[in-house]
Amino acid sequence: MAGTDDRPEPTHGPSVEEISEDIERTRQEVGETVSALTDKLDVKGRAQAKVADTKERVTDAAETARHDVVHAVTDNEGAIKPGLSAAATVVATAAILLGVIVWRRRRQGDKR
Repeated sequence: MAGTDDRPEPTHGPSVEEISEDIERTRQEVGETVSALTDKLDVKGRAQAKVADTKERVTDAAETARHDVVHAVTDNEGAIKPGLSAAATVVATAAILLGVIVWRRRRQGDKR
């Protein structure tokens, strides 16, 4: 049978260049995935970053509170307003205690 051929017709798949580009793209994606997983598994690094972030927030909040208290209890020349020295002490102490309580609760919540 001269006219019949049992071989399948050759298919035109992707070129070598397309395959190479696909391989390179896949390598890039795998590299990014590995990097993301490494970051997630870096518990010490994440904890240090969280501590630094919390420290910055507490410092900013304390500075804002200090500024507000100073502004509330002093006159334009910077002298303490008459009769407010005791109240300023109470407010400053309360602000410090509140800051410590919030900081400790957040710290204990992170340990769980």
